[in-house]
Amino acid sequence: MSKDAVDTAQVAAHPQATQTPADAGDAGYSKDLKARHVNMIAIGGAIGTGLFLGAGGRLHNAGPALALAYLVCGVFAFFVVRALGELVLYRPSSGSFVSYAREFLGEKGAYVAGWMYFLNWSTTGIADITAIALYTHYWSLFTPIPQWVLALIALAVVLAVNLISVKIFGEMEFWFAIVKVATLVGFMLIGIFLLATQHEVGGEKPGLHMITDHGGVFPHGLMPVVLVMQGVIFAYAALELVGVAAGETAEPEKVVPRAVNSIMWRVGLFYVGSVVLLALLLPGSVYSADESPFVTVLSKIGVPAAGDVMNLVVLTAAMSSLNSGLYSTGRILRSMAMAGSAPKFTRVMSRSQVPYGGILLTCGICVLGVGLNYLMPSKAFEIVLNVASLGIISTWVIIMICHVIFVRRAKAGLVTRPHFRLWGSPVTEIATIAFLLACLGMMWNDPEVGRKTLLLIPVIAVMLVAGWFGVRRRVGRNADEELAELRK
Repeated sequence: MSKDAVDTAQVAAHPQATQTPADAGDAGYSKDLKARHVNMIAIGGAIGTGLFLGAGGRLHNAGPALALAYLVCGVFAFFVVRALGELVLYRPSSGSFVSYAREFLGEKGAYVAGWMYFLNWSTTGIADITAIALYTHYWSLFTPIPQWVLALIALAVVLAVNLISVKIFGEMEFWFAIVKVATLVGFMLIGIFLLATQHEVGGEKPGLHMITDHGGVFPHGLMPVVLVMQGVIFAYAALELVGVAAGETAEPEKVVPRAVNSIMWRVGLFYVGSVVLLALLLPGSVYSADESPFVTVLSKIGVPAAGDVMNLVVLTAAMSSLNSGLYSTGRILRSMAMAGSAPKFTRVMSRSQVPYGGILLTCGICVLGVGLNYLMPSKAFEIVLNVASLGIISTWVIIMICHVIFVRRAKAGLVTRPHFRLWGSPVTEIATIAFLLACLGMMWNDPEVGRKTLLLIPVIAVMLVAGWFGVRRRVGRNADEELAELRK
C-alpha cells in the first residue's frame, strides 16, 4: 500500500474529506511538455506501423471490411482514452493508470497493471528495433550490416534522446508525428485526385466497382474480419500515452480534453478514410503483408521512389514507438518503485528530471531483443508482437475497471468527477472490457502464433504471483512508513 491507498482509506473513513490522493512517484518531474507536444503524442499514438505497414496484409485477408474493423476497434479505443482522460483530470499523474490502479484496486492491482504494461512496451520495443533493422535493410547501402547491429544502433540513438530531457522527447515525438500526418494527408489527396479524375491505377479505373466486382465488402466472409481485430487493437496501442504525458504538462485540464477528443476524428479520418481509399483504388487481393499498401498504390501509378519515401515513413513510425515505450515505462516503473513493487534503482532521477533507472531497465530487455535478432532474425518480429498484445489488452481492461470503481465512488460522494467524462457508465466500460477479452479469445483461432501466445498467460500469471511474493514485504514497509509520516 502506498500513500495513494492510505489517503483513499482516509477519505473512505471520513466521507466529508476532500483531499485528493497524491502519488509519491509524481515528485521531481518538470512540466516541460507543451500543448503541441501532447497533441502530437496523441496523434503519434493513433498512427503507427499498424496502418503504414500492417494494413496491406489485413486488406488482403479481410477486404474492404477492414475499414469497419478499424472503426469498431477505434470506438472502443476512444472509450478507453476517454475514461483515462477523466481520471487524469481528477488527478494528473505520471504514474497514470498504475497510480489509479493503486488507488482503486490496491497495491496488487497496481503491481499487475505496471508489470503487464512493462511487458507490453518492452516486447514492443523489441518489435520496434527489429522493424527498424528490417526497414533499414531495404536500402542496399545498409544490407551488408547485420540486422542485430542496426537494431542496437537504433536502440542507442533513442535511448540517448530519452535520457537528455522530457522536452527533447516531446520535440522528437512532435516531428515524428508531423512526418506521419503529412504522409497520410499527402497520400489521401493523391487518392482523392485519382478517384475524381478516374486516373488508371494498375491498368484499371478506380471507383466503387473495385469493391462490388471483387467479392463486395466481405469478399472472404465475416471470419477473416473477426480474426484481424486483435491486430487492429494492437495498431491503436500507445493511445494511453496521453495519460502518462499529462503528468509533465503545466495545464493538463486544458490540454488533455482537447487531445483526447481529437483522437476520434483522427481515427475516422486517417484509419477508416485511408483504408476506404485503398479499397476504392485497387482490389484487396492486390495488397500484401510484404509491402506497405501505400507503396503498392503509388508504384502502380508510377510515382518514382515511392518505396523509398514510404520506407522512411515506416522507419519513423517504428522509431516513434520505441521512443514512446522508453518514455512511458520509465515513468510507470518509477511510480511502482516509490511504492516498493519495482526495483529500487528505477526510482532514481537525473539532474534533468528524467527517471533514467526505469528507462535503462526497459532498454536492457530490448538488448535481449538484439540477441533475438541475432539468433532468429526472421521470426523475432512475429514472436514479440503477439506477446505485446497481451500487455496492451490487460492495460486497457485495467483502465476500464478503475474507471468503473471511480464512478461508483463518485456516486457515493467519496470523490468528485470532473466535467470531462466518459458517457454511459458502467455500460460503456463493461462493453469495452467484453470486446477486449473477445479479441483476446480470437487469438485461439490462429494455431500458428495466437494459440501459443494465449498459452503463455498461465506462465505470465505464475511469474506475477512469484514476483508479488518477492516484493510484498517491501511494499508493506513502504506503506507503513508513509502512514507514519501522515500521522505526524
